[in-house]
Amino acid sequence: MTSVMDRRAFIGTLTGGLLAAPLAAEAQPAAKMYRIGVLSDTRPPAAGESSRSGDFADVFRRSMSDFGYVEGRDLGIEWRNAEGRSSRLDSLASELARLKVDVIVATYPAAVFSAKRATTTIPIVMVNTPDPVQLGLVCGGAHTGGAPCLGAVAA
Repeated sequence: MTSVMDRRAFIGTLTGGLLAAPLAAEAQPAAKMYRIGVLSDTRPPAAGESSRSGDFADVFRRSMSDFGYVEGRDLGIEWRNAEGRSSRLDSLASELARLKVDVIVATYPAAVFSAKRATTTIPIVMVNTPDPVQLGLVCGGAHTGGAPCLGAVAA
């Protein structure tokens, strides 16, 4: 009789554990939703609006999806568009810094310079920026002194 009770106790415990597992999984903290600030000169397509295949917004969203990140689930994207007026870049970059996004993606050199002026703590990803060393955005390996790069600290 003891073996029957032990077996019933075992099956009951196993069943209870299996039924409780989904509840425990729901109680787990949600994964962090990353916030990406995009500083650009082109407007992303609105929800439901078709985009041109190959434009930056389309490629960016597709690339993030390829890495397993889905807008609205794993990440939020704060799009800021200068609309062809580079004079707006500094205020848009400052706005992204105030929002405390996790990273700023700057899509061309003028946007990168504005992002660097707006923050020293938020990482900046440069897109379509040829030779950032020559532009003074980053220091090259052979930097030996003289005028420091934008990101460098003068000694």
